[in-house]
Amino acid sequence: MRHREYHDPVARWEPDGEERLRSAAIELFLERGYDNVTVAQIADRAGLTRRTFSRYFADKRDVLFAGSDQLSVLLAEALHRVEPEVRPFEAVEQALAAVAEVLGERVAEHAPQRRAIIAASPELQERGHAKFAAIAAALAAALRGRGVDESTAMLLADVGVALFRVGFDRWVQEAGAIDLASSVHAAGLQLREATAVASG
Repeated sequence: MRHREYHDPVARWEPDGEERLRSAAIELFLERGYDNVTVAQIADRAGLTRRTFSRYFADKRDVLFAGSDQLSVLLAEALHRVEPEVRPFEAVEQALAAVAEVLGERVAEHAPQRRAIIAASPELQERGHAKFAAIAAALAAALRGRGVDESTAMLLADVGVALFRVGFDRWVQEAGAIDLASSVHAAGLQLREATAVASG
């Protein structure tokens, strides 16, 4: 007797479901504007269900920021791995470079589109500010764990976030001409040169 095979249509799409949903969302956000797109429309464009969408993302905003909550954790862990004798600012630079090397590969495909969508939405910009505030707090805590005093830790954490943002923006603008880690490193060099002139 021949057994009838069962095919789960949801499971069939699981391997590339997340990327299909992200691509569909970005297309719709660019076409209609972030505020004018619903989760149902994203799922429909991707050829998937809302239930499948919920397996990967909490809401439509999460499509653009998924995994960003891990960035602060990754940076703090990278800072903890830096040798204790390294000076605090250099330690922050090393942590930024280590994370940028990995992050660049993950976000390269949609980085320019994502940046444009966020720039056009006050809601998303506010979410971005909250994300960077969390990163600064994590860096400051990690610096305190290295024996850095409170005010210096806060200052270096904010500087680290600024370097990352400048490096990231330059990396997006140059569209692959330089890798993210090198771009963040270049931002650090730019800061060193500027402060050397100012203090000279």
